[in-house]
Amino acid sequence: MIEYRIDRRTGVATYLQIVQQTKQALRLGLLEPGDRLPTAREVVEATAINPNTVLKAYRELEREGLVEARRGLGTFVRKSLGAAAAQSPLAGELADWMRRARTGGLSREDVAALFNSALEREFTEGEQ
Repeated sequence: MIEYRIDRRTGVATYLQIVQQTKQALRLGLLEPGDRLPTAREVVEATAINPNTVLKAYRELEREGLVEARRGLGTFVRKSLGAAAAQSPLAGELADWMRRARTGGLSREDVAALFNSALEREFTEGEQ
C-alpha cells in the first residue's frame, strides 16, 4: 500500500501531492489495478492533513479514471499508467547516479535541481 508524504515547503497543494504520488506509484508499478488506496482516515492519521483534502485528491483521481470509489469498501485502482519505467535498465543507472551524487557530497536539493534542470532541458528541446 502506498504511504503518502506531504511536503509543506514545496508550494504544491496538498491534494495535488497525493494525486502526483499516486500517479508515480502507478507508473512505477507500485500500485496495480485492484489495489486499494489507503482510506482517508489512514492518510489523515499518517500525515495530519484534513480529510477533505484526501477526498479531493481521490475525486480528482476518479475523475481521471484512475481509481473508483466502492461504497463501504474503499477506493481502488482501476487502471495502471504502465510500469515500463520501473523495468527499464535506466532505472538502475539512475539509482547508481543518485548514489554517486550523494556520496560525492551533493544534497537532496542539489540532486533535485540537477535532475529537474536536465529533465526540463531534455524534454523541452525534444518537443520542439
